[in-house]
Amino acid sequence: MEKEEFYERERKRMVEQLISEGVLKSDKVIKAMLRVPREEFVLPSYRKYAYVDSPLPIPGGQTISAPHMVAMMCEHADFEVGHRVLEIGTGSGYHAAVIAEIVAPSDLDKSSWGHVYSVERLRELVIFAKNNIEKAGYSNRVTIIEGDGTLGYPREAPYDRIIVTAGAPRPPRPLMEQLKVGGKMVIPIGSKHYQELVIISRMGEDKYEYEKSVPCVFVPLVGAFGWKTS
Repeated sequence: MEKEEFYERERKRMVEQLISEGVLKSDKVIKAMLRVPREEFVLPSYRKYAYVDSPLPIPGGQTISAPHMVAMMCEHADFEVGHRVLEIGTGSGYHAAVIAEIVAPSDLDKSSWGHVYSVERLRELVIFAKNNIEKAGYSNRVTIIEGDGTLGYPREAPYDRIIVTAGAPRPPRPLMEQLKVGGKMVIPIGSKHYQELVIISRMGEDKYEYEKSVPCVFVPLVGAFGWKTS
């Protein structure tokens, strides 16, 4: 079997599994996860495991999130075509590509596209993710920025949605301020070793609603409004 056929078959199998488990629910997220080649976002030695529903090692001592967590966060965020999205913690770039496929689908006219701005603090991962995003064909829909993600990216604010892919002790104030009124943020909140996924909806200038989802374990969110490096 050709490699491309193998990966396509495995991608479909993974998506069907997530549907049967009740993780994947909406057509737009299902469609995106069927389109994005996760094998392009893992290290070469792990490509054959790309569609195992598990985190995998990537450079900088970090991990690519398990597919079920990517799916779950996308479902909670309820992205729409045209949304401007801020992602904190680019990692391999896979999650940003899935989001891009929802807010700027390949089969729709570019005039309707949204955009994903993704902030990563580790230069090694910035380089890794940029290469992956380009290989997979998403560089016109995803912008990767090197910096402290807890500060957000004020240059392109406000955002319809904010996704944080690292565990925070509390919601960083700059991110709360960069979220549009009517927007949502999905963020793991808790300790360095255990968090709960929280959906924060901005209802007004100073009004936010919080909804807890599932327990989870992400790498710590390091920065001025997160965990300290020491």
